[in-house]
Amino acid sequence: MVCQAIRSSAQGGCFHFAQKAELVAQMMEFIRAEPPDSLRSPIRKKAMLACTYLVPLEPALEEQVRADMVHGCLQSVMAVLTEPEGDDDRQEPLYLDTMQALEDLLTSLLQRDLTPQGLQVMVEHLSPWIKSPRGHERVRALGLSACLLQHFLEHLHVSALVPFHNLGLLIGLFSPRCADLWPATRQEAVSCVHSLLYLQLGYEGFARDYRDTAVERLLVLKGGLVHSDPATLFHTCHSIAQIIAKRLPPNQLISLLLTLFEGLGDTDKNCSRAASVMINCLLKERGHLLQEKVPEIVSVLRSKLQETGEEHVRQATQNSVSLLASQHCEAVVSSLLGSPLPFDSHTCILWRALAVEPSLTAQVLELLLQKMSRDVPFKESRAFLLSSCPGRVATLLPLAATCALSEVMSVPASAPAVLELYPQLFAALLLRVSCTLGVQLPRTLQAKERRAPGLALASRNLDPCSSAAETLQVMLLRGGSEDVVQYVEREGGWESLRTSTGHEEGVARLASAMVKFAGPRLPLVMKALLGAHSSVYEVQRVTSTAFLAELLNSNVVKDLMLLESLLDNLAARQKDACASVRRLVLRGLANIASGSPDKVRAHGAQLLTSMISGLDDGDDPQSLVALEAMLGLAKLLGLVEPWDLRSVLLHVAVRIRPFFDSEKVDFRSASICLFGHLNKACHGNCEDIFLEQVIGGLVPLLLHLQDPQASVAGACKFALRMCGPNLEREDLAEAFQKHLQEGRGLHFGEFLNTTCKHLMRHFPDLLGRLVSTSLFYFKSSWEDVRAAAPMLTGFLVLHVEPEQRQQVDLEQLLTALQLLLKDPAPAVRMKAAETLGRLVKFA
Repeated sequence: MVCQAIRSSAQGGCFHFAQKAELVAQMMEFIRAEPPDSLRSPIRKKAMLACTYLVPLEPALEEQVRADMVHGCLQSVMAVLTEPEGDDDRQEPLYLDTMQALEDLLTSLLQRDLTPQGLQVMVEHLSPWIKSPRGHERVRALGLSACLLQHFLEHLHVSALVPFHNLGLLIGLFSPRCADLWPATRQEAVSCVHSLLYLQLGYEGFARDYRDTAVERLLVLKGGLVHSDPATLFHTCHSIAQIIAKRLPPNQLISLLLTLFEGLGDTDKNCSRAASVMINCLLKERGHLLQEKVPEIVSVLRSKLQETGEEHVRQATQNSVSLLASQHCEAVVSSLLGSPLPFDSHTCILWRALAVEPSLTAQVLELLLQKMSRDVPFKESRAFLLSSCPGRVATLLPLAATCALSEVMSVPASAPAVLELYPQLFAALLLRVSCTLGVQLPRTLQAKERRAPGLALASRNLDPCSSAAETLQVMLLRGGSEDVVQYVEREGGWESLRTSTGHEEGVARLASAMVKFAGPRLPLVMKALLGAHSSVYEVQRVTSTAFLAELLNSNVVKDLMLLESLLDNLAARQKDACASVRRLVLRGLANIASGSPDKVRAHGAQLLTSMISGLDDGDDPQSLVALEAMLGLAKLLGLVEPWDLRSVLLHVAVRIRPFFDSEKVDFRSASICLFGHLNKACHGNCEDIFLEQVIGGLVPLLLHLQDPQASVAGACKFALRMCGPNLEREDLAEAFQKHLQEGRGLHFGEFLNTTCKHLMRHFPDLLGRLVSTSLFYFKSSWEDVRAAAPMLTGFLVLHVEPEQRQQVDLEQLLTALQLLLKDPAPAVRMKAAETLGRLVKFA
């Protein structure tokens, strides 16, 4: 009564009440002494009334004292049961009076600081009760909030246009309660939103009696909230959100959204879903304003997923990121790409949310392809200071984009977008595989990979090359090419594709599978791969060339009318600085012999010119281009026009002759086999100048029948059989056919004796030349060939007529044989001794 009297007096406004704080503290002691769950006396009501009268008096209470007062009063009153205890009719009036006293106290405190910040302080005190799991506490808290807002609105005096800086935060707190389980709470929540929007209009300069059509519609919607049907509730929440979206200032949108995101974790699932509905509505209506806030929003969404595993929260965050991406696709993609690698499961959920709507998914995939392909795939880095060979370390952006592509395409709904971008995805991912061969993870990520088993990380392989290969498989599966994936798997192609040594073979297996099971897609895939022709990375040029080369191994390219363009594109790459590209070009051109043999004649001159160019390639120190040219010519010779072949026979024969004695088995085998095909191609039409090459090749072919490699010996058998008819000596040709059958054993001594007899009968003038060539092989690195060389010499001498002996430098021959007698191999010494015995004829 004293406080009331002071406040009511004429001098109350300037009265300085020195004991105010002590009196407030005493009142709070009375309030705390009351039981918090029941009303038994009017003490707390009277104490709060006293505090209400004290608040306006000077001096002002300290901030902490005010906070303790509000907290203590709320704790004392809010939890009181709504039902009166017993049948005492005085309980209900006491309850109502007590609530009124609390309302008056809060209003008096607000009146001392009638600003947006003062309002926020009061609402923050009420916030725990607004979110209380007990319905009656929520009703009271929302009721008190509505009263405070109404008081603020009624006493609002704006002298200058100032912002209502916390509008978004306050609306975000109240609006989800529009779907509360309790009807009274729902209606109070709408009242709060209604008052807040009018407060905003007041701060914008509108008169207090102004009535806004959109805001007034909230009162109509409020009446519909008495019904508890979920569909109706959420539809109403959507309508409320539309009104908020219309009247909310742009600078308040982000704070509203961030507060609503917090509401997704509300224990009341109805309110959580209402928050989701409102977020979606706001993003649709006003999302175009949020570009600069995208990173912050994406970060908050990821945090919400980490905080709770609730299904409805997961769906809400996915919907939100999808809606945001529909308006700011590049910003969302960039924000997600900035997530730490390897992506955790929560980030993967957000990536997969971008695969729901086909047009958005296509945008996302295109952006990710750009991010993956335009940045450098690796950087050179010396792992150790003393290391002479720099290692290649993956760059993060393309690696992240590759992982993101895998996540997006793992969603079944992404299929239409994958089909739309099939060629670009296929080409980019295949080239990504190639340029990450042997590329290492940065050390920081290597450490993360080792720790990964204990973390909530996605199961994707983070190794740069493996992740690219796996993403390519995901893309093929989602693009309807399951048969391609399975075929390559059966052939071991996926494993080969990941290794530097097997990569070309893996690419060939993949190309073969595409021909078999995805033929109609090849024209656009081929077009997409042609861009790699100008790639700065050799390995990408190698990969694209290997793929295109393998396509020519099938007649499907002819059916698809791709043959001409493939040949032209491969031929254009024959001048590439990379030897592997030039080699694969030749392989592809030669593949036409098996894929479209009927087209070889039409392109014979071009094909032969390319092969000859490969034979003469001087920029390949390992001669692998020449090897490929020899293999290709062997396939093509039987199919080209005779007049096209005639002009190159001699050049080819001369060019391949040095490879007969190569240390590399592939070169010996290929060159000798090609020599056989050259002979086969000119059966019955062998010019004298080529016959000279045939004769010059006899000694190497005969001696390499004893080559330690079966493939070389087999090639010699074939070549000699083909040489026979061109020597135009029937008995010699018959001997070759009889002794050198494919798959049959050879009695070398008997065969050599017979051959030398026929040679000396028909070509006695060749003795000196044959012996001289044979002497060259006395120094061969292969024991069996060294042993065969004196055998050949001995049989030639055995069957020659005496008058031909002047062709042989006997002294030179004896010296060479005497050296062989000291050879470490017993077989060589024995054959040398036998040959010395045959030289008696020369004595």
